[in-house]
Amino acid sequence: MIEMEMAKMDLIENLPFQTEQVIAARARIGVVVLATDYTLEHELRHMITLPGVDFYHARIANSPDITPETLRAMAPLITETAQLILPGDSLDVLAFACTSASVVLGSDTVAGKLKAAKPEAKTTDPAFAAFNAFQALGAKRIAVLTPYAKSVNEMVQGSILAAGFDVPVFGSFNEPHDPKVAAIDTPSLKEAVARITRDHQVDAVFVSCTSVRIAADVAKIEGDLGIPVTSSNHALAWHCLRLAGIDDKLPENGRLFSV
Repeated sequence: MIEMEMAKMDLIENLPFQTEQVIAARARIGVVVLATDYTLEHELRHMITLPGVDFYHARIANSPDITPETLRAMAPLITETAQLILPGDSLDVLAFACTSASVVLGSDTVAGKLKAAKPEAKTTDPAFAAFNAFQALGAKRIAVLTPYAKSVNEMVQGSILAAGFDVPVFGSFNEPHDPKVAAIDTPSLKEAVARITRDHQVDAVFVSCTSVRIAADVAKIEGDLGIPVTSSNHALAWHCLRLAGIDDKLPENGRLFSV
């Protein structure tokens, strides 16, 4: 019966069409996101709002408990996860969205694994983006806030010092469980930032960890403190835009987005 009806149907194939690039007409950004991350896409959607600038992500398997060992375990998975983003097509920028893993593995190692998936793309990660943000802001003395345990904090501090910046004060929630980090509320974050900057002469504040929800409050916190503030997701979004050649100023996102 179906075959008979199809035989009666007038089938018109190979209809003519034209194409136009609307989605990602200005920039195409790929992001490798941790499987345990609740926050990164949410914050990127609120910061990257320019027409024609779009991001695409794939999730990499990882442990919800953040230790140097679990961070290193992601290294063999970075390239194959990045290859899931628009396979067979190109990206302008490709980012690996884990600050602590980027510190543990090293940004050069991360960049090499991303390039193996998308050779044409410029690469970044939250640690590398943060260092570029400090330079863009003219900041030398950085107050650092993290959720990490001591073993990871020592590596984060060491990487910032090795990049040529000073860390007069370093605060931590000492919470290694990623889902709980994503649930830290705004008043707690604001109070922690106020606490670590009190009685310390610093040029900027860096809140490390892509799970921390603070990007939407950066401009308000800057107004209270009088100094620039950035975070892993905040710096990463800015650096992805700038690497893609997007120089639009977005002051609603804080001082960094006006650089």
